[in-house]
Amino acid sequence: MEIKIPELSLVTLIGVSGSGKSSFAQKHFKRTEILSSDECRALVSDDENNQSATTDAFDVLYYIAAKRLKNGLLTVVDATNVQPESRKGLVELARKHHCLPVAIVLDLPDSVCEARNRDRKDRSFGAHVIRQQSHQLKRSIRKLKLEGFRHIYVLDSEAAVEAVIDIKREKLYNDKKDETGPFDIIGDVHGCFDELTTLLEKLGYGVRRVEATDRNFGFEVIPPGNRKAVFVGDLVDRGPDSPGVLRLVMSMVNAGVAYCVPGNHDVKLHKYLNRKQVQINHGLEVTVEQLANESSEFKMQLEQFLFGLVSHYVFDDGKLVVAHAGLKEDMQGRGSGGVRSFCLYGETTGETDEFGLPVRYNWAKEYRGKAKVVFGHTPVPEPEWLNKTIDIDTGCVFGGKLTALRYPEEELVSIPAKKVYSEPVRPITQSGNTLNSQQENDDVLDIEDVTGKRIVQTRLRNNITIREENSIAALEVMSRFAINPKWLIYLPPTMSPCATSELPGFLEHPAQALNYYKKRGIEKVVCEEKHMGSRAVIVVCKDEQTAVERFGVEGEGIGVCYTRTGRSFFNDPALEKDFLARVNQCLTDGGFWERLETDWVCLDAELMPWSAKAQALLKDQYAAVGAAAGASLPEVEKALQAAFSRGVTDALPALEKFSAKSASIGRYVKAYQHYCWPVHSIDDYKLAPFHILATEGQVHTDKPHTWHMEQIATICSSDPALFVATPFRVVDLNDPASVDAAVQWWLDLTAAGGEGMVVKPFDFLAYGTEGLLQPAVKCRGSEYLRIIYGPEYDAPENLERLKKRGLSAKQSLALREFALSIEGLERFVRKEPLRRIHESVFGVLALESEEVDPRL
Repeated sequence: MEIKIPELSLVTLIGVSGSGKSSFAQKHFKRTEILSSDECRALVSDDENNQSATTDAFDVLYYIAAKRLKNGLLTVVDATNVQPESRKGLVELARKHHCLPVAIVLDLPDSVCEARNRDRKDRSFGAHVIRQQSHQLKRSIRKLKLEGFRHIYVLDSEAAVEAVIDIKREKLYNDKKDETGPFDIIGDVHGCFDELTTLLEKLGYGVRRVEATDRNFGFEVIPPGNRKAVFVGDLVDRGPDSPGVLRLVMSMVNAGVAYCVPGNHDVKLHKYLNRKQVQINHGLEVTVEQLANESSEFKMQLEQFLFGLVSHYVFDDGKLVVAHAGLKEDMQGRGSGGVRSFCLYGETTGETDEFGLPVRYNWAKEYRGKAKVVFGHTPVPEPEWLNKTIDIDTGCVFGGKLTALRYPEEELVSIPAKKVYSEPVRPITQSGNTLNSQQENDDVLDIEDVTGKRIVQTRLRNNITIREENSIAALEVMSRFAINPKWLIYLPPTMSPCATSELPGFLEHPAQALNYYKKRGIEKVVCEEKHMGSRAVIVVCKDEQTAVERFGVEGEGIGVCYTRTGRSFFNDPALEKDFLARVNQCLTDGGFWERLETDWVCLDAELMPWSAKAQALLKDQYAAVGAAAGASLPEVEKALQAAFSRGVTDALPALEKFSAKSASIGRYVKAYQHYCWPVHSIDDYKLAPFHILATEGQVHTDKPHTWHMEQIATICSSDPALFVATPFRVVDLNDPASVDAAVQWWLDLTAAGGEGMVVKPFDFLAYGTEGLLQPAVKCRGSEYLRIIYGPEYDAPENLERLKKRGLSAKQSLALREFALSIEGLERFVRKEPLRRIHESVFGVLALESEEVDPRL
């Protein structure tokens, strides 16, 4: 015997003590799926037979069952459950979580159960208990269906129990997760047959009339490639040809080239065909009149078709949900009366508006689900994404248009209505706002989305944990100093230095940077000169209209330039405006917008001089040290020299020591002065971009670093006064001559006062046996490291100590921040809600407060 149950259900085992419920459960279900009342008693009282702990035990059982059902896991309750009142709570729990309650009854003879209980040393109750439980079971067993159980199996003997070989778990009708598309999802048709055929043809479907049969109903439809159509319901009412629409859609569904979910108008028509009492209004009277000339056979087939429509579908491994009026996350992929009602009508307040129509809750405004939800039901002038949901009912029957959403392309295709077939009760008008629904909804960010311990899912590194103490530090910076969060789509990650050099006199050397990648199977790298400036992220739009349409920012110009902590780079708004205008003009003159088919770009860059942004750091830290040493050391040297000249030979070691200090200070001052020059206007800045991070529809991590360098060189040629093209070279790690040339290039750069170089894998994203590799490794020159570690860092005793530095924490931090930074960009390009983008951006800023040596 085979028992069939829904794969998501609450299975209630029913039977007297000793009927074998626990043995049956252990044989047919996973251990983690079984919730035993006896075990719960043991959990709360250390004694599974302690009947006084029953209330607490069932509190635990219900709590765990609720959590499992919430997470979509089949759950089995192993208890006697012989009384209707003991089962009532379980049925209510199943309904609350929109899953089906299943009853498996083990109704064995009393004598069998009594014998089994006598053999159990842990049970001391008498036969009268078994008889009482059996009486309660038999009295209520016939009413299980009335109690709400949808699947009922009664096993009335030991042989019947043993005959159960398998319990088959069946997918719900709405589970089409293995159907990955591509799909063309079509909005409310309402009998507009001509517009539907025109739209299908525009989408590439071949539609032709054929002789009607039981299968095709008069139409043959050939889809383009392997695409399928999905109808969001409301096929009928108000329009000129509901029967034609029905024949076409029924033909497509029966041929396997389309899916269809019911709309409220379709359900009302089904009730009418099924001779249920309905009010013939709101367009149903038009459909009834049109069906009058149809055969009774077709009407019967139509009734069966409408009856078989499933409330909603879940496609593409749970990434796409289609329902007539939409669907909240906790209802997706589930089956209940509540789910079906929501799919058909949405959620209402119980009130009516001035037009006599129900006032609906805007469930999409609060939607936080992972799946995209495509729906109709409420006509809108234009489809707009809001929190990964979109209403594609554009009121064709009211003179609007018939719209389809192509998935996964997310392209909208529309056909205008030939005429106004019906006047809407509520006018369909544009809101008049310049911002779209998502941008309006993004005006306020919820602090709970970024505080506390958080786990952020990323494509590159799976789950990344943000600790509560780190998120608090990030919140302080973000709330007090950051720019308008709508611009803040990316924060740059930190970068790890190369491993410590084994060569004498060097803390960092290119050999270690190149070897990091060679050891991990990378054959080719790109070495770029490292500019000593301040990290700057530049988001610039082609025009202010793009800033409004794409970023939802009004009255703030064409873009923004900000630091690696999300603060405005320029303190003077006029200077920033001139700077962004200059960048925009350069991109325009070089044909960038046309070449990359975009109206905006996000650039990662260095903005020089370093002193322009780090003036306080230079003045308070570096210059202060240089000035103090410059004032005192010459006097010390002078005194020691005088003593030595007078024959005090013991002064020589001290003189040599302070002479070396003086020389180190001289090199220290020269090192930081190399990166400083006065800034009076835009003409005094130098901008060195090194990544074209993202443009419309693309995050450019799929392109090698040479592509970025070449594109940037083209940009720089349009304005060489402001832009600096970064020198770079490609290195073949299997060619010793190529490696030697790269090392010599680094030596020449650093000898001339350069900071050093950055070594990157040839491909933007590189993987080794341990997973994602460092996206870049910096190798800094000896004199630049003097600024970082102090004037005398290269003294033998200091260098020996510094060579013991640990890099693992920095490397881990760099990888996690990189994964988060790219995740934020990808979410923005996918047009996800701002809270989703900021989850990643905020995560980068939070990780910056981890305890890692800032000199690395």
